[in-house]
Amino acid sequence: MEWLNYHHLLYFWVVAKEGTVAAASEKLMLAQPTISGQIRELENALGQKLFRRRGRYLALTDAGRMVYRYADGIFALGRELIDTMKGRPAGSPVRFNVGVADVLPKLVAYRLLEPALDLPERVRLVCYESTQPELLARLAIHDLDLILSDSPVSPDHQVRAYSHLLGECGVSLFGTQKLADSYRRRFPRSLDGAPFFLPTSTTVLRRDLDQWFEANEICPVILGEFDDSALLTVFGETGAGVFAAPDVIEKEIRQHYAVQVVGRIASLRVRFFAISVERKVKHPAVVAIAGAAREKLFS
Repeated sequence: MEWLNYHHLLYFWVVAKEGTVAAASEKLMLAQPTISGQIRELENALGQKLFRRRGRYLALTDAGRMVYRYADGIFALGRELIDTMKGRPAGSPVRFNVGVADVLPKLVAYRLLEPALDLPERVRLVCYESTQPELLARLAIHDLDLILSDSPVSPDHQVRAYSHLLGECGVSLFGTQKLADSYRRRFPRSLDGAPFFLPTSTTVLRRDLDQWFEANEICPVILGEFDDSALLTVFGETGAGVFAAPDVIEKEIRQHYAVQVVGRIASLRVRFFAISVERKVKHPAVVAIAGAAREKLFS
């Protein structure tokens, strides 16, 4: 039976947290060559490179991120054991790593993730934002528990993952009071020639909007295109153009950005997915998210 050297794992974990061997040596009060040698032994034992150099700092490889996640859990459990034996309150929060696709509106992400924080068991939520392909690569090496996205996994994608539909909703168009007063009349024909801030063509919402514009013979004046939905909304708040968002967060958008609804497009449907490596979700936080989304948010 092969045994893991936990001293090596500890040195690796501290270097990963500190970013450099020099900083780790101060924290551990060990010589830098000692730490470097122990990490090399861990890499040899695991058969994987755990770090790559990035300037003055060490960055984790894909394998390194997976090992770090296990190490984090192992040492958290060790701290909990010590706390229990010394009579201190125990119960470390469950770490819940979530990837949020950068095209997903931040208010939707918040509404979807909120139920995970209300579980009886404490959860430490760790969110990462990136493109869906990059998040899927991290999901494949179990660096993430879940991905939230506006599109399912493509059938021809190499990663074995399952898309769970959380719900769908319509689309609302927003603008300042002045814009709303101008374009509500004769909606949607009034939008022909109207100024717009739109998501980029890589998003499902943009493709659907383009088809809707064409079907209704509307030619908007596109002032800007944005990957980041939060930045798009900030530009919309200025009053220079109309912007679109899922109607499930209509109330929050009106309150946060002091804008009004120009009109609603019920025929357009925005869908939201939870992507995991499990065909049937088991993680308690994922179960809570899926249940709340279907029973409350999109009911």
